[in-house]
Amino acid sequence: MNKDFYIEVNSQQRNYDGERICGDVFLYRYIKEEDRVIAVLSDGMGHGVKANILATLTSTMALNFTQEHKEVDRIAEIIMNTLPVCSERKISYSTFTIVDIESSGKVTILEYDNPPAIILRGNRIFDPGWKKVILEKGKHSGKILKACSFMPLKEDRIIFCSDGVSQSGMGSEAYPFGWERDNIAAYAVTLVSGEASISAVMLAGKIVTMAHKNDSYKARDDISCAAIYFREPRKLLICTGPPYEKEKDKELAGKVEKYEGKVILCGGTTADIVARELNRTIVDELIFEDPELPPESFLEGIDLVTEGILTLQKVNEILKSFSNSVRLGNGPADKIVKLIMESDEIHFIIGTRINIAHQDPTLPVELEIRRTVVKRIARLLEDKWLKNVSFEYI
Repeated sequence: MNKDFYIEVNSQQRNYDGERICGDVFLYRYIKEEDRVIAVLSDGMGHGVKANILATLTSTMALNFTQEHKEVDRIAEIIMNTLPVCSERKISYSTFTIVDIESSGKVTILEYDNPPAIILRGNRIFDPGWKKVILEKGKHSGKILKACSFMPLKEDRIIFCSDGVSQSGMGSEAYPFGWERDNIAAYAVTLVSGEASISAVMLAGKIVTMAHKNDSYKARDDISCAAIYFREPRKLLICTGPPYEKEKDKELAGKVEKYEGKVILCGGTTADIVARELNRTIVDELIFEDPELPPESFLEGIDLVTEGILTLQKVNEILKSFSNSVRLGNGPADKIVKLIMESDEIHFIIGTRINIAHQDPTLPVELEIRRTVVKRIARLLEDKWLKNVSFEYI
């Protein structure tokens, strides 16, 4: 990216009280070839399955049309004219907010009927200069949408939500007209002022929790909040497998020692090499937190030391179904996933020596398994979690 920051994108939701499915849908996509991030939040009319289907239709269309580099008014026109209209109230069945972040860093936001997005520059509210987009053709001609474009700075945040947040608490003594955007913005400023590096997932989560509290913990609408945070990347190094040539052992240990970020060593041989070259001692843990895996070890200056292939395969399995609502355990694979989720740039150093302890050295199966598992993990991290992943073979 031409930008010198990482983009963290996340959302939190709470369903309408008693519903199993959320009528709001949040989708995002990282387009690797264009180094571009698109995020969409859509609120379907009503709640439950019907609302979810309408919001899914809207958000999917919005994502796809935006990806095709159409102009904002054209995107608005296509979506609005494709959406069905309520026969009684003559209004669209769903609302949407689209955030498009290009490789240059330029951000474009297009909104229709969702509460206006809040942009924070540090802990102050930033006005990017909104303009009206008036539809000229089709059944929605005359409809007004809002759009803006701006170049973000490090520590900027974009917060956008469904009206389940802005209307929470409506009719109460504290908020007779609902929580409303200005109060949401003031609360977000308070959170950021209290914790300057609060993550997108925590910020969205706290706003959703407060909206739920406003409704006396019985959500009267689907409550959704998405947050985008432009920040300094948090780095993680994962080393697995010994170097192909023994002479490279020192080089590997040097890379580990000099790395500016957190470090995980996956594999007993890998850990032994680093400990030997750095003249440190490995301390083995004897408590099995995960019955399927050998326990972790401890090495001064290293954040986590685990077994290799089996642990990485378990990491891959956890990541396949992992979401914000999944509670991680204390096993070695869970700890790796936790460190990965807290990081933005993940760099893998993969040793290419065949581990004779595993099998016949003429059959490099273990090496292939290691490479394959790491590639699968990388694909999940890039596609699902927008992580920046890089590889190095040694």
